[in-house]
Amino acid sequence: MPSPAVLSLLALLLAIVLSCVTQLNVGLIAVALAWLIGVFAAHWTADAVAAGFPTQLFLTLAGVTLLFAVAETNGTLEAATRRALRLARGSARLVPIVFFLLAMVISTVGPGAVAAVALVAPVAMALGARSGVPALLMALMVGNGANAGNLSPLSAVGVIANTRMAGVGLGGHEWKVWAANFAAHVVVGAAAWLLFGGLRPSRAVPAAASSHADTRLSGAQWLTIAVVGCWVAAVVVLKWHVGLSAFAAAVVLIVLRAGDERAAVLKMPWGAMLMVCGVAVLIGVLEKTGGMDLFTGLMARLASPGSIDGVVAFVMGTISTYSSTSGVVLPTFLPMVPSLVQSVGGGDPLAVALSINVGGSLVDVSPLSTIGALCVAAVADAEASRRLFRSLLVWGLSMTLVGAALCQLFAGPFARW
Repeated sequence: MPSPAVLSLLALLLAIVLSCVTQLNVGLIAVALAWLIGVFAAHWTADAVAAGFPTQLFLTLAGVTLLFAVAETNGTLEAATRRALRLARGSARLVPIVFFLLAMVISTVGPGAVAAVALVAPVAMALGARSGVPALLMALMVGNGANAGNLSPLSAVGVIANTRMAGVGLGGHEWKVWAANFAAHVVVGAAAWLLFGGLRPSRAVPAAASSHADTRLSGAQWLTIAVVGCWVAAVVVLKWHVGLSAFAAAVVLIVLRAGDERAAVLKMPWGAMLMVCGVAVLIGVLEKTGGMDLFTGLMARLASPGSIDGVVAFVMGTISTYSSTSGVVLPTFLPMVPSLVQSVGGGDPLAVALSINVGGSLVDVSPLSTIGALCVAAVADAEASRRLFRSLLVWGLSMTLVGAALCQLFAGPFARW
């Protein structure tokens, strides 16, 4: 019978494959496989397997998503989005840039890229069509803008990345993680803007798209903005715990009747949280059985100390094209960074971690990902939707190579900056 290390590695590969080819929540699969291997192959107790559940990560994710679920259910995020559209009045050329910045800001302050795109994409794609902006350009600007802010220390995905990095001795680089990811998406977004019509003669933006009637905020929404602003300031300046302070901020809004507790709890992405935490349980088994060393040894054969950043970014991009960046790529591969660098025989661990983050994120505009799919779904015309699907698929696949090139050239210097 294979050793527990081999079985745990096979279980991880099975979970990744199933996450790519099925609709099953990979967290459910991961927990079941972790229990089977831990108890029946490694002969641990069930409590030993359960000890791998990331309690701190779960509390942080739950707090952040609860706070922004309150802001979403009481209409604050949508109202703020429509209010921001005034920035693009009079120039269709600026519409993609405004939506890039809008999606980036929303993603940075907490909800993450998927929530930002879900909020922004319907308005963006409709306004783009009315303003003569190509659907592909609008989708790329919204998707890359949301991804540009996705790894901030305040966002759920940033929490995942920074927590897993801190667990292997790479903590304290939260804003560098955000900045590296931001810079990569700005470069890609600027290229998309130039390639797909950003310099064409500008048309007028329909004035109705940003009317005062659409953008007026209620008292509850102003209170929500104030509470979220105070929360962001407290986390950044006073170093309050991101998740626990988010719980407190959400409670303040609920107690003051600015939000509906039941609606907010139902809105929270429980499936995504289960995915992330379930994979973490399996990774815990992988680490304890020695399967992690086997996997990093296999990856090390593909790279050298001089090419590790680019190779890692390419592999992460390829996996992320068909799987979840936040649920599979980041929690699975970030803990492997130190052992991977050791197996290769050199490299900067922080640069490798940044390459995992960037390589996995750049491909997320693919329609096989949630972000790309949301943009495609926001196009009303069936034929235009099919064309956008094909274009985004080609663009997303090309990002595996673009991400590899960017990380190979800049991850090392950025890590040393």
